Amino acid sequence: MTATYTFDVFSSLDGFGTAGGDWTGYWGKQGPELLERRLALYAEDQRMVFGADTYRVFSQLLAASTEESEVRDAWVTRMVNCPATVVSSTLQGPLDWPDATIVSGDAADVVARLKQESGVPLRSHGSLSLNRALMAAGLVDFVQVTLFPVITGRTGTEPIFQGAADFDLELVETRTLDGRTQELIYRPALHG
Repeated sequence: MTATYTFDVFSSLDGFGTAGGDWTGYWGKQGPELLERRLALYAEDQRMVFGADTYRVFSQLLAASTEESEVRDAWVTRMVNCPATVVSSTLQGPLDWPDATIVSGDAADVVARLKQESGVPLRSHGSLSLNRALMAAGLVDFVQVTLFPVITGRTGTEPIFQGAADFDLELVETRTLDGRTQELIYRPALHG
């Protein structure tokens, strides 16, 4: 049986994964329903998959955080405690992550093998370039976009799908969290 792979990403309405200026990681829009939903998502057994850049960012944020910061939200702690595969040809171990393994090689080959061998679903939060490549290779089963009600036209950074192939999306599930944030889960298929 093949494990499913979910590309999980936070986004502004205009498609940015992060923003500069005085925006926070949730664009200041996190509420109790969002945090409960994220915690429930990470309660299930799963394996995380990260690219080297996202791993570096997460580990730096965690190292610099305090117990009170949003970086230490309960769902993030749960995510960190999931087993993880970091696809990288530049990182060397050991990693500052409880159960992480570095695997070098072509990301599509690595994830195709993980999908065949894993007994639990695979999830990647962030890792934009990695996931664009995996989508193009047909390895992403679900794209889960948590859409925050903000436009970051001047301060937006990391356009999520810039340079991606064209995809048709089948909406599989949707929910509204805290009366303002949308969670949209799609099944992607290459267009054409």
